This record gives sequence, structure tokens and C-alpha cells, in this order.
Amino acid sequence: MQQKNDAPLRSDAQRNRERILEVALAELTRCPQTPLSTIAKKAGVGQGTFYRNFPHREALVLEIYRYEMQQVADSAAQLLKSREPDRALREWMDHLARFAMAKAGLADAIRQATSAPGSPAKPGHTPVLSAAELLLRANEEAGTIRPGLTADDFLLAIAGLWQIDPRGDWEPTATRLLDLVMDGLRAGAREG
Repeated sequence: MQQKNDAPLRSDAQRNRERILEVALAELTRCPQTPLSTIAKKAGVGQGTFYRNFPHREALVLEIYRYEMQQVADSAAQLLKSREPDRALREWMDHLARFAMAKAGLADAIRQATSAPGSPAKPGHTPVLSAAELLLRANEEAGTIRPGLTADDFLLAIAGLWQIDPRGDWEPTATRLLDLVMDGLRAGAREG
């Protein structure tokens, strides 16, 4: 992450920022009205450090959303470096499921952050689409999925993730759904 002037953050400042985001994700998912002072205290930073990074609740909520989405997107290339394309895709789908559950938990906070007049718009999901496209192309080249699938097709196929209640035991349901989607992607592959 970088400050608004695009100067790189010092390593301690970067750690503080990431710690704030981590704590804020957990706290705001649990309760969208969590006071910012509580988040700062649990993150182990002072009020000045907190507000230097996030001058208001909306900035924090939108940065959590952007940060988590970018983490999921970046993991696609990392997984492709260390795994076969089909394993990389399936593991990335698990990362995406965790993001979906965090996003669902943050839905109220995101809605509040983007609904006031003059509020910034919710960030688009272009990084996730690009990551899905990267993984799909790698799998198509390896012959592990049917040819011709698009990132939009993929997102439509996994849309059931957003119907799962994030407050319950969501992981077994997400695993079954994603295994089913993966089986569907493999149907008609060259390899099989």
C-alpha cells in the first residue's frame, strides 16, 4: 500500500497499516458500528497513526474492501508459480470464498460507506476478473478445463457463494459448491 502521494511507506508504517486493516476487517465484519477508537486500540496504534492512514470510517471500509480484493487477485499468479494450473484454480477459489464471506460480513459497513451523498463509489471487481481470467487461460492451455470459458462465466458459476450465510459454518457448503463448479469446468477438457 502506498500513501496518497505515492511515496513508499516505511516498513513499520506498512505493518501498522496492514494491522489496522486486519483488525478492522474482523471488527467491522462482526459489528459495522464498531468505534474506530476500538479498532485503533486493538490494532495497537495510536489515534494519530490511525487517522493519518484512515481519516474517516468510509476510507477505512473502502480500503479494507480494496485490500482484500487485491490480496485475492494477487494470489492467483502466486499460486500458478507453485502449483499445477487446476490446483492453483481450485485453491484460488477457496481464497475467493473467504473474500466473499468477508465481503458479506462487511456488506452493511460498505453500504453505509458508499450510500451517503458525495460518498465514493464501491470499488469495481476488475482485479478479481483479471485473476480469474489468468487462471482460466492457464488451465485451458494445460487442457484441464473446457475451452472458451470467460471470467464472467466463472463468476456466474460461483455466484452461489454470495448466498451462503457468513455467520454460520459456511466452509463445508462453500467447499461442496466450489468442488461442483470445478467438476463442471473440467467437463469437456482435453486432458480428461
